[in-house]
Amino acid sequence: MRYAYALTGALLLGGTAASLALQHPASAQSAQNEPGTMQASAPRAGAPMSFADLVAKLQPAVVNISTDQKVTVAQPANPFAGTPFAELFGQFGGRGGQNGAPITREAQSLGSGFIISPDGYVVTNNHVVAPGNRQATVEAIRVTLPDRKEYVAKLVGRDTASDLALLKIDAPGPLPYVRFGDSARARVGDWVVAIGNPFGLGGTVTAGIVSAVHRVTGQGGANDRFIQTDASINQGNSGGPMFNLNGEVIGINSQIFSQSGGNIGIGFAIPAEDAKPIIDTLMKGKPVQRGYIGVQIQPLNDDIAAALGLPKNSGEIIARAEPGGPAAKGGLRAGDVVTRVNGEQVTPETTLSYLVANVAPGQQAKLDVIRDGKPTTVTVTTTVRPAEEQLAQQLGGGDDSFGEDSEGPAVPASNSIGVTVQPLTPTIARQVGVDSTVQGAVISAVDPSSDAGRKLRRGDVIVSINSTPVRTAADIARGVQAAKSANRPQVLLSVVRGRNPPAFIAVKIK
Repeated sequence: MRYAYALTGALLLGGTAASLALQHPASAQSAQNEPGTMQASAPRAGAPMSFADLVAKLQPAVVNISTDQKVTVAQPANPFAGTPFAELFGQFGGRGGQNGAPITREAQSLGSGFIISPDGYVVTNNHVVAPGNRQATVEAIRVTLPDRKEYVAKLVGRDTASDLALLKIDAPGPLPYVRFGDSARARVGDWVVAIGNPFGLGGTVTAGIVSAVHRVTGQGGANDRFIQTDASINQGNSGGPMFNLNGEVIGINSQIFSQSGGNIGIGFAIPAEDAKPIIDTLMKGKPVQRGYIGVQIQPLNDDIAAALGLPKNSGEIIARAEPGGPAAKGGLRAGDVVTRVNGEQVTPETTLSYLVANVAPGQQAKLDVIRDGKPTTVTVTTTVRPAEEQLAQQLGGGDDSFGEDSEGPAVPASNSIGVTVQPLTPTIARQVGVDSTVQGAVISAVDPSSDAGRKLRRGDVIVSINSTPVRTAADIARGVQAAKSANRPQVLLSVVRGRNPPAFIAVKIK
């Protein structure tokens, strides 16, 4: 089970542009949730009825998934190696006189899944069937049906970005199976039923309602859009189906928000509308490809919107356009606020990441942009999104991110945003750890009582103020005065800290 500890906006761009039309072999067997067979599940007037008939019909298609793994573990060195006590140390876990030689141990994982065709295709989460860590390898994937019959499954395909995997079992058929429904029709307040295998207890059923749709958790990258529910989802529910009262699979349980490891009424499922085209692509034996334009973005939060004089939560700001990348070639640049992609509005629920993700590689994305307060249009041709591991490396930098309560010296600053700066020389650049190509003014002091005192610190490099390059303190003063003249209470700074990518920081004028 994945955990979502913060509900934040997506950062990198990508997505899928496949279409779905799941084709199942001709068979006399019909889906457990075949249209026309689920009438008994409709709620009576005034109150919901029992879920018993619904569950009895659907549960045969929900399976338990486990993996057999081998994990290489480094043993601690034997401090008594070469002495008569070496074997004694080995009795307590030191492997005798081998002096820390690695050993291999067995491990297992548990999760859930569901059958989507009578010939044995099974959907689950990728993290259910993936190695537990870099030192682990998966030896076998096992699927256990509700009748306790167990089969070794073949991994047909996986997509780490969406956390989906497709398996195939060779079992005497036809098997009970279920179909995907239309998650786009799900509404907040709708009843949902989750069936899975939490804590290895076997088939378990929970019910609740849809708490939110198109929820961004900050954990899903280009596919960061989930159905939120209060139906209990716990460890082992991962990969299991979420049904509506028509018996349709509208989500795949994937994440929980928890500080204890158990359910607190906030769970997340991958919407069927996003999962279906990915599963179809994997079933065809093809890789899932996502559109990519090569930018780093930030949500248009209250502070940044106020600094730019724009409505909040309507668009996202480009923090950096990758040199030589599709966005840079198309004319997109840092400081641009993208409000629409091919006519569809960018919002906190429908992010720029998600929209660009669903433009097929090689196709054009028409971006509506606010640049220096004026609307314009930029057309970008997408390429194939790199693997998630490669994108993480491209971000670079350390763990020293921007945020509230950054450390700052108690030294009075010299201007009305609370910072004192000096020109960035090559020597200073080496001292503060920024790349030699960075140009700007370095902060030498921050007023701890100012808004900047909570967000910036000595050694940060201010690259621009309200999209105007900064080299000296005079440049900052002019930027502040321009903001005051426009009746804006904040200025927008582009700031570099160490080896981190540039970030936009809105700072209030004192």
